Amino acid sequence: MEQYKVKDISLAPQGRLQIELAERRMGALLEVRKRFAREKPLAGVTVGMALHVTKETAVLVRTLRSGGAEVAITGCNPLSTQDDVAAALAEEGVAVFAHKGESNEEYYDFLNRVIEFMKVEVRTPSESPPLRGGEQSISSPVPILENRGSSAAAGTRGEARRGGRNLITIDDGGDLVGEIHKKHPEFIANLIGGTEETTTGLIRLRAMERDGALKYPVVAVNDNKTKHLMDNYYGTGQSTLDGITRATNILWAGKTVVVCGYGSCGKGVALRARGMGSNVIVCEVDAFRALQAVMDGFRVMPLAEAATLGDIFITVTGDKHVLRPEHFSKMKSGAILANSGHFDAEIDLKGLREMAKGVRTVRTMLDEYTLPVDSSQSTVHSKSTQTVNREPMTDDRVLYVAGEGRLVNLAAAEGHPSEVMSLSFCGQALACAYLVENLGKLEPKVYVLPSRVDDDIAALQLEAMEVRKDELTEEQRKYLSSWEEGT
Repeated sequence: MEQYKVKDISLAPQGRLQIELAERRMGALLEVRKRFAREKPLAGVTVGMALHVTKETAVLVRTLRSGGAEVAITGCNPLSTQDDVAAALAEEGVAVFAHKGESNEEYYDFLNRVIEFMKVEVRTPSESPPLRGGEQSISSPVPILENRGSSAAAGTRGEARRGGRNLITIDDGGDLVGEIHKKHPEFIANLIGGTEETTTGLIRLRAMERDGALKYPVVAVNDNKTKHLMDNYYGTGQSTLDGITRATNILWAGKTVVVCGYGSCGKGVALRARGMGSNVIVCEVDAFRALQAVMDGFRVMPLAEAATLGDIFITVTGDKHVLRPEHFSKMKSGAILANSGHFDAEIDLKGLREMAKGVRTVRTMLDEYTLPVDSSQSTVHSKSTQTVNREPMTDDRVLYVAGEGRLVNLAAAEGHPSEVMSLSFCGQALACAYLVENLGKLEPKVYVLPSRVDDDIAALQLEAMEVRKDELTEEQRKYLSSWEEGT
């Protein structure tokens, strides 16, 4: 089996520089790495990852390896890999299978290569060092396993195997977990747990849990406050506008921006768009979130009404076909469509292509769809899925799609800034250690990390930023823990 599959291994020197730059901005994660290097909480563990292969993810990979883990990684989106970073990881000995612009077939082939790597590791003798007497840290799974026996014979997930490594998945979007459950069910007994990075993945995992289909425990890293209230809010807000700007070079000031979805990601996008001088409309299906948007000073209306007003449309819902032909037919000529939800299902590109008379790529990561002026009354003109290179007529309308409808912040830009990803990836690293610490204790459910982990991550980031905070006095602690003292 190939150890790596990347676009061009000669890009590694530039990738190393990129990773070095990220590390300078990820102080909190580097502190976790120092601890991992001392304690080796992941000794004897193999981690299979499906994450965006970016310079920030490379810092996480190095952290996991410092903790004793073997790592195999592929991308979680066909357009999100940074090829120089993938080459640098391959040169460091990481099993990496990813390149930017993967076909659908390559994408799933690479997922399965990661799974096959993990299967090989099951048959590889564990190199976990023996524990010194009395050690009881998060890096020390042995005390938890006392008197549990071996699962090599029993085949029970979560117990220490003799002659193999413990396996963990790190996923972003749920494709790796889904592929294991659908195509490799016999392999599940070897997994002690997994982690999930994003809202979309948790939607799928919780649906699996409800249906009784989830067969091993998964930690919802996205539910950390230091993830969804930071990464989703500040990271998505900034990087989404960055991606659209790189793809279009549009002036944001004075434009009407329609934000579809007002969760943490939508809030961040709306805030940043307003900060750039845009007039923001929010479209929501959740009553409370719609109310929040109104209270935050945004106009809220049904998408059918907003379709006629928007200059830029951004989907951040995690759902399917948010923007559909009934909306395309109402949009003004020149409108820009972009998605920052995980999958490319939020914009109905098949429906848009069927309406279009022609499709052209006019800039890197910007496609122009030419529609008849009367497309709102017309029937489907073409059911071809092939790109039609045809010059637009002067009386036709055009719509622009950025990033092929995929995550525009990664397809057309570089994803979230390193500082915010440091918080998210502290959560990922500590979630892996948590799974080892709780080996054999967790059921096949979705779990949230204890709040103390969030507090520790936030404290590490404040320290990295050289920010100090106040501490409660003893009197205040007593008051907050008592019910007897009143007015």
